[in-house]
Amino acid sequence: MDKKARFNELFDRHYGKVFRLCKGYFNGNEALASDSAQEVFIKIWESLDSFRGESSISTWIYRISVNTCLLYLRKQSTKKEKAMNAFPSIAAEQYSFVEEEKLQKMYGCIQKLEEKDKMITLMMLEGIGYQVISEVVGITEEALRVRIHRIKKNLTQCVQHGNI
Repeated sequence: MDKKARFNELFDRHYGKVFRLCKGYFNGNEALASDSAQEVFIKIWESLDSFRGESSISTWIYRISVNTCLLYLRKQSTKKEKAMNAFPSIAAEQYSFVEEEKLQKMYGCIQKLEEKDKMITLMMLEGIGYQVISEVVGITEEALRVRIHRIKKNLTQCVQHGNI
């Protein structure tokens, strides 16, 4: 199969999933999601020949999608000099529609958090240690642990019931 046919098959099979993922990152903004999905497929086209097959093609596309969305969000937050809005990547070999909907719901709930709680959550999900987070936020590690417990409780309630 030539590159164009392979790309068209990947586009047909994965565009919807990529678009929905991007839409989740951009809090439902379809215009940004569409632009980002287009950017993802440009990157896929440019890199298709170099795909090594060390993971499944869907995992590779997922990583490109996440990285593209995160890069856009980081650029936007730098321009606006706001706290980081980016969402962490979640590695998943098999990424189903149900999991995607749960992630979008979780991202929406994270967006509802107060700015400092959002920053703590994103730093935690990035794997940053308590000591560093407490220094950045300006609270003790013990206070951070209590705050994280409350954030987890609020996020669980939001995902389950839709409110914080």
